[in-house]
Amino acid sequence: MEFEWDEAKRTWNRQLHDVDFEEAATAFFDPLAVIQVDEVHSHDEHRFRLLSRSRGGRLLVTIFTDRERRYRIISSRPATTRETRDYEKGI
Repeated sequence: MEFEWDEAKRTWNRQLHDVDFEEAATAFFDPLAVIQVDEVHSHDEHRFRLLSRSRGGRLLVTIFTDRERRYRIISSRPATTRETRDYEKGI
């Protein structure tokens, strides 16, 4: 798997959500990950919402696009309490 992101957005995301895109990239390897189409924000290209645990152990929600098997991370944040319950239920 290959990942890419905008460096300015990475810096902004670290400041806003305390999540680095390097950590977010590790969440793609969670075998229990849940991926959904982000229909609200899919305008020019399909965006996806990944709910998964990073190798650091945090449950993250990561928004990304798939550009020919190259994943572009747009944002990532810690999961909410509700999202955590959903993940634990396997939804």
